[in-house]
Amino acid sequence: MATVERFEDLEIWQLARKLVKLVYNLTEKKGFSKDYGLKDQIQRSSVSVMNNISEGFECRTTKRFVDYLGRSKGSCGETRSMSYVILDCNYITKEEFKELNDLCITISKKTRRFMNYLEKYDSNDRVCDVMVEYNGEL
Repeated sequence: MATVERFEDLEIWQLARKLVKLVYNLTEKKGFSKDYGLKDQIQRSSVSVMNNISEGFECRTTKRFVDYLGRSKGSCGETRSMSYVILDCNYITKEEFKELNDLCITISKKTRRFMNYLEKYDSNDRVCDVMVEYNGEL
C-alpha cells in the first residue's frame, strides 16, 4: 500500500495541476486572451480545484479534508461548465473542448470516490493516519 505524505502525492492533485496548465495554455489563444473576465474566471476556477485539494489535506482532519474536496469538486464543475462557454464563443476547438471536458469529468469522478473512501473514517482522524491505509486506487 502506498503512503501519502504530501498532497503532491495525490493523483487528483496531479490531475488538477494538469487541468490548470491546460486552462492557462488555452487562455493564451488569440481572442480568448483578450476576454479578460472569462479568462480570469476559468483560470481562477481551475486553480481552485488544485488549491482546495492541497488546503484540505493540510487541514489534517478527514472531515475538513472531505469538505475541501467537495469545494474542489464544485470548482471542477464550474470549470467544466465554463468549457461550454468558451466552446460556444469559438475560443477553443471541439478537440480542445473534449480534452478539457474529459479531464474535468475524470477529476470529478476520482474526487467523489476519494471522498467516499475518506468518509468511512472518524471525522477527527488525522488525514495522514487515514492515508496510510489508502492503496492509491481512486
